[in-house]
Amino acid sequence: MRSKPPKSQSLDPKSTDLVPVAPSTDKKPDVSRLAPVVRALAVMLILIVVVVILSILRSQLAAQEVGNMPGTEQARPARPVVGAAKPLPAVTLIAATPVKVEVPAVSPIEPTLPTGNFATRALPDAPAGQPNPLFAANYQPGDGLPVYICGADAFASYLPLMQIQVMGTDVANGFHLGIVPYSLDEQGYGVTQALADQNLQSGVWDCELNTVDSVARTNYGVVTAIVDESAGGDGMWGRRVSSIYDLKGKRIAYVRDTSSEFFARYALLIAQLDPANDVTLLPFDTMEEAITMFNAGRADAVSGWEPNLSDAEKGGGSPLVSTDQLRVIVDALVTSRHSIATKPDTVQAFHNAWFAALKVQTDYFDIGAAQIAAWGHNEWSGISAENAVEDLRNQLKQIAQASLADNSYVMKNPAPILSHMTTARRVWAGAGAKLPSDSVDASLDGQFVERAMARADLQSLKPLINDSFSLAENSVSAEVGPSAAVGDTLAVLPCRRFTFLPDSTELTAESRRVLDLCVLPAMQQRAGVSLRIRGSAAWPGPQGTFNENDILGIAKARAQSIADYLILQRIDVKRLMIEGVLPPQERRATLDVAQQALDRYVEMTLVAGQ
Repeated sequence: MRSKPPKSQSLDPKSTDLVPVAPSTDKKPDVSRLAPVVRALAVMLILIVVVVILSILRSQLAAQEVGNMPGTEQARPARPVVGAAKPLPAVTLIAATPVKVEVPAVSPIEPTLPTGNFATRALPDAPAGQPNPLFAANYQPGDGLPVYICGADAFASYLPLMQIQVMGTDVANGFHLGIVPYSLDEQGYGVTQALADQNLQSGVWDCELNTVDSVARTNYGVVTAIVDESAGGDGMWGRRVSSIYDLKGKRIAYVRDTSSEFFARYALLIAQLDPANDVTLLPFDTMEEAITMFNAGRADAVSGWEPNLSDAEKGGGSPLVSTDQLRVIVDALVTSRHSIATKPDTVQAFHNAWFAALKVQTDYFDIGAAQIAAWGHNEWSGISAENAVEDLRNQLKQIAQASLADNSYVMKNPAPILSHMTTARRVWAGAGAKLPSDSVDASLDGQFVERAMARADLQSLKPLINDSFSLAENSVSAEVGPSAAVGDTLAVLPCRRFTFLPDSTELTAESRRVLDLCVLPAMQQRAGVSLRIRGSAAWPGPQGTFNENDILGIAKARAQSIADYLILQRIDVKRLMIEGVLPPQERRATLDVAQQALDRYVEMTLVAGQ
């Protein structure tokens, strides 16, 4: 048994035995035996301090690196997005100059069908004259998350907005989405375009889903993403009107300052009809009003969009011309300049949420349709709870939606979309609109799309219902389809009347302008599609004045004149097919001027190319 050593003894550090040690002459106790322990503790303490200091410096350097990026600001870490396995850090741009951000790939999470009843609610404190945005029922003001307000009509490609609320993708991305649904069945949602423009310009709203031509007219907002290219979802219906050339003297109803008016004026330009003298224009504030006037017999034609436009059938209407023939309507996410300047992080979060919802609709279509139906207001959206999949599919067949990849391509190659805006300004100028003085380039900002494109979890894996978006790189094969044979008809263009210089096959300036509006956009956007140009000529009498070869030669020469003009505009000659046709037997060698006029035309048809 060991015992405490006497004062005159101490432990020899090299031995476990007690050995006598001479007493110290110093009155302080001898602590030399603790030196190794003290040294060890000191080393450990130093290491701990070093680790703590390095950790602090590392955090400061990382924050400084983000803060010093050109066009960046400090941002709240992004919450997990539905469909993402991990939350990703948010770096927010405030300038137009894009910043390259390395983002790790993320594995998507499979969404599930909505369960229970989803409900929306409007807050009771909307300013006078302003519609009350609808929020998810669990929205609690003052919870620290910013609010993002978007206005939209009941157009099928706009409905991912509803998915965002149902999935909770807005909250997952760190904001609350408020939706202003135009012309909702409840009172207070009869939004005019003038009010929407005002709210976007002032920053009362953060975004509006609208058309590119509207942006070109006002410049109140910026196109930050492309939603779709209308492929039959917009158009004009008429009663006892067989073509746009028969609109002379007719009454045309439309919604003022919208794509409805734009499309009507575009069609009149192609038909070479003067809006001020050749037709009577009837502007209204809502699509419902325009359709009601048509069905009541107080208009002969109505221009607008689906699902409302088909209601013109109740008034004896039938399709006259649509964006399946003239792809001149492009829908977009239009973002307030005020929002981009003051809360770019929330703008980015909204775009991430939008593409997350679009991915669910694309990769899990049945679930996406069910989410839209679960949002409610089914009469307004046209998506019923009982037939959600069929309803949504039927509407989207007429809309060539733009995927995230399509958006990325357009923003990197903006010439076609900028051309759309330039043409739109020409059309609005003819309407007497006061146009912005700056370039159309200032109305396009691709930074938010490119930031979203860096997110692997937001990129769709499957094709859209109508995968014929023509402004993207690989659109042609999708539009033609795998089953289309070479020469199959895709669309008959509505322009067919052209004038030529006297005793010549040379096109007049007016005819060249019609080609610029009607034919060139179709050929430039659809790079793999061919054009069949079929010329026809009248066969005047009396009998024996002309023979078949004479008339056929004139018909082909007129078709060739159009081909020559298109070739000068850099359309590949290999994509053009020239044909000539003769009048029917009963109109050959006729002296009737009216009968002769029926055979003076050039018909152009888009067909599947090789």
